[in-house]
This record gives sequence, C-alpha cells and structure tokens, in this order.
Amino acid sequence: MVNVRRIRQTPSPVRIKKILVPIDFSEHSKYALQYAVRFAELFNAEVLLCYVVEPVIYPADFSMGQVGIPNVEDELRLRGQEELDKLVAKHLEKRAVARKVRTFVLTGRPSAEIVRLAETENVDLIVIAAHGHGAVGHLLFGSTTERVVRKAPCPVLTVRGGVLNDPRVAI
Repeated sequence: MVNVRRIRQTPSPVRIKKILVPIDFSEHSKYALQYAVRFAELFNAEVLLCYVVEPVIYPADFSMGQVGIPNVEDELRLRGQEELDKLVAKHLEKRAVARKVRTFVLTGRPSAEIVRLAETENVDLIVIAAHGHGAVGHLLFGSTTERVVRKAPCPVLTVRGGVLNDPRVAI
C-alpha cells in the first residue's frame, strides 16, 4: 500500500490542480469518478464533472434535412444537471473534495465538448471510463474515450469498471 502522507510531503514535478471527469451516469463513469476523487484528495485538486447532451435530431423530410428538437435538449440538460447534483450529494458531499466540485452540462458531440472544456478550464488530468467492447478485441475503448485520449490537451487516465476492487490498485 502506498503511504499517502509520504506522497503528499514528497516534492513532485507533477501538479494536478484540476481533474475533469466526464459522466454519462453509467456504472463505468461512476468508477471513474471514485478514482478521480482519490486523486483529487491526494493532490488537493478541484473536480470538474461534465455531462454532455448530444443534440436530438430527427429527419423531418428530404427537402428540409435534419431538424433539431430544442425543447427536448433543454429538458435533457435540466435532467442532466439534476442527476449531476444527485451524484455529488450521494458520492461526494461527505468527502473533503466536496468543496472543490463544479458541474457542467454541455450540448454537442461528447468527445469534442470534453476536450473543449479541458482546454478552456486548463485541466491537468482527465479521468474517463474505458468502455470495453468484449469480443471485438481491436476496439479497446468506447469511441468517445478514444477520441478524448487522442485530442485532449492534458494526460488522460482511462478507468476500467471494477478497478477499485482490484487489490493491485494502490490509490
């Protein structure tokens, strides 16, 4: 087991002040959040939780092309914020890091919005769930995770579901 006090006292060139955690409310993303919270407590960092609503588009007809549904997007954004608030209350409220949590609900393509938020907020680390595709061996990550890893302006830590219960993990 790693001695946390010793790590905190050891000078380190690594400075992690802001950690971005994209959330889709799956169990995988909740594991990533737990992992990020441990890092945040270790580095006394701020946690930015981000939920991205993908634009709702339906084909109206061939002459008009695709049409967005703004009322549905507004409702999804509102519900996303409510769910983020519940997540913070349930998992973070009693933790020391709770004072340093901000939430964002964005609309757009998830990978692009996550990368954009990381850039505008000068994020030091992104902690994101890695969704495996089972039998398809060459696809290691979900497409959003893969794009974030490729385009992020900072290091990205991908977390596999259930990793916190792995005795080899020393965080």
